[in-house]
Amino acid sequence: MFRTSRKLPAMLLAVPVALSGLSACGGGERPRVAPSPLPKVPTPTPEPLTQQVAATAFRAYVANDDVARAAGDERLALSWVSDGQAVLTAAEFRRAAFDGDPVRRYTYGAPKLWVPKLKPDVYPQWFIASVPRTVAGQPKSTKPALMAFMRRGAGFDWTLSFATELRPKAKPPKVVTDAEGYAVPLATTDESVLIRPREVPGIQATMASEGPDSVAAKVMTAGDVTTGYYRQARREIKKARGKGFVRQVVFVATPYPYFALRTEHGAGLVLYSLLRTSMTKTKNLDVPKPVKPPIPGEIAHLLDGTVEGVEIDETEAYQYAAADPAKAKKGHDQPKADVIAVSGAPVKASTPPLKD
Repeated sequence: MFRTSRKLPAMLLAVPVALSGLSACGGGERPRVAPSPLPKVPTPTPEPLTQQVAATAFRAYVANDDVARAAGDERLALSWVSDGQAVLTAAEFRRAAFDGDPVRRYTYGAPKLWVPKLKPDVYPQWFIASVPRTVAGQPKSTKPALMAFMRRGAGFDWTLSFATELRPKAKPPKVVTDAEGYAVPLATTDESVLIRPREVPGIQATMASEGPDSVAAKVMTAGDVTTGYYRQARREIKKARGKGFVRQVVFVATPYPYFALRTEHGAGLVLYSLLRTSMTKTKNLDVPKPVKPPIPGEIAHLLDGTVEGVEIDETEAYQYAAADPAKAKKGHDQPKADVIAVSGAPVKASTPPLKD
């Protein structure tokens, strides 16, 4: 066993005192201490995006996400997601805790990776995985999922930014690849497709707000997630009015990124997000005790079980994939864009207090 002397600290403390005394007696200048240069922080080296890099990133996410979900570790799960997927993951953990259930776990089949050919020093980097995904313990729940991964800069980790599932009867798109196997990304303003990629979210939001008579219906197919949203909102508004409440529903754009790739026949695949915001408020406030709106079961986990005022505000996050056809040549029929995938859930709710 090694022993240390308690006298050693005192001896060490005495050294600078003695040196200081000698300097004072001699009348000389105090020794100048040259500042040590700070160590240089190495600059991360950009890594080219290849199929091998994408495959490694996908496997890392799958393994770590499963560990986090198995342990109920929300912080670990959130470290592997970003953007819209982050708010959806947080809401999922909160819902599971509220219900007293374990967080869903997933198993995955063999992924098909669509990796765009990007410059190695240009960020963010991204790729899309098309993969069969099954809820653990539910063998009949398998659905084709589209998952977009992103790395924001050299030295950053890959995170899952986006995930959605194909709608029933929707077919996975056939993405075009070059001789080296790389996918072809579409510019946000690409005009070879019917709807420029950056405008796809707005077109769907317009149809959800204006219904089948909207001008947007000329370029996007009517269905459950377009004009169907319009009809759903009308029903909700009518039902609320009958119970003495006012209800508003609006689809809005998000700050989250979107992803677009070239598919066969000059068409495109666009992955994007939308927020559905709604407000339910007591109509008659000219009474001593206004009736408060009831808390819907699907957002109970986002509130504390009480309505402080007479209003409930709710935000739902949705992630979509749309097939955007090529512009038809003159004299030919023009196919419409079609929303082929959707996933989402309520992510935020609040009950503002009554204003004085």
